[in-house]
Amino acid sequence: MRQSDLFTKTRKEAPKDEVSKNAILLTRAGFINKEMAGVYSYLPLGLKVLKKIENIIREEMNALGGKELVLTSLQRKDVWEKVGRWDDKNVDVWFKTKLKDNVELGLGFTHDEQIVNLLTEYVSSYKDLPLYLYQIQTKFRNELRVKSGIMRGREFVMKDLYSFTRTEEEQDEFYEKAKKSYMKVFSRCGIGDITFCTFASGGTFSKYSHEFQTLSLAGEDIIYVDEKKNLAINKDVFDEEGLVTAGLKRDDLVERKSIEVGNIFKQGTKYTDPFNLYYQDENGKKQSILMGGYGIGVTRLMGTVVEVLSDDKGIIWPEEISPFQVHLVSLGNDENVIKLADEIYKTFQKEGIEVLYDDRNVRAGEKFADSDLIGISTRLVIGDKALESKKLEVKDRSSGQTTETDLKSFIKKFKK
Repeated sequence: MRQSDLFTKTRKEAPKDEVSKNAILLTRAGFINKEMAGVYSYLPLGLKVLKKIENIIREEMNALGGKELVLTSLQRKDVWEKVGRWDDKNVDVWFKTKLKDNVELGLGFTHDEQIVNLLTEYVSSYKDLPLYLYQIQTKFRNELRVKSGIMRGREFVMKDLYSFTRTEEEQDEFYEKAKKSYMKVFSRCGIGDITFCTFASGGTFSKYSHEFQTLSLAGEDIIYVDEKKNLAINKDVFDEEGLVTAGLKRDDLVERKSIEVGNIFKQGTKYTDPFNLYYQDENGKKQSILMGGYGIGVTRLMGTVVEVLSDDKGIIWPEEISPFQVHLVSLGNDENVIKLADEIYKTFQKEGIEVLYDDRNVRAGEKFADSDLIGISTRLVIGDKALESKKLEVKDRSSGQTTETDLKSFIKKFKK
């Protein structure tokens, strides 16, 4: 993409109504646009990052044996009444509406009930299980207060996977695999070294669950971290019983603030039994199905990366989720420089290297400032020096290191 064709523009000033770092930087850099409190549009640069995060999650969920689908956002009242979660007394974040014939509907804030109801049409035998289904989809929650930019909103993208298993052993095996898979996702998104599998409350489902918490002063949670074991425990279950169950010792823990980027929990038969979702075993006997829920807030994860991977100049995108692989910056108005930059841009396109080409007729200082703000992982500068030495100046956004290379070596590195 040529930057001159990019309809969004960077901003020098932060939006007056934003206080969170992720919202300020993403808005200034042209990744998102605030439509109303807790609701954001994702502009071309933001959408590219979002899709890359989604694809990482998709690859890891598929590797777990997950099958992707997309369930409807519009939800039937009678489906949710079976477990009592239509009632505002039990769930206070519903967006509800009515059809013209006065039939009540809700906008999905999660999909546990709907997916169980769906499976009553397809699962009846032990041969149909285990089953792991997931989706990456927009959710809606009528939060009273929204804050923290894209990390907590009324409309957001979430990955929710649901497991259906025959035995506790079968469920436990998948649960442990899911833990490892989640850490792969966060590592690939550049925050694996500061994200901890965290022992937490199971809420209404079970006594305990696991959250994935990323260390950040902007976080809303308090966790206690064992840095040697790479494990943590949430403040909610920080007592002797919780410590023993988690296998942690009080003296080994350090208190930290954190952002929850994912969670996994065992739901037992809370949803499957009320919907009469059973299976017949090898002897023809009816058996209950165990269910598990596994969530990652995709937009929340994107916001978290910005919160923890940024500096006073702007965003620092990890390579795998950078909107482009290379930010090609052409300096000056010399025809030979422009010609060389154009040729390199076309070469990158042919080689399949994702490149944002800053071909704008603006000062070098403005180009560098915008490049730092946008935060593409690698910057390649083409100016008079490149013409004279035939070497290209390469800057790594994360380390700040600048090196020189030739075009052939640079392309070889990125194709590898």
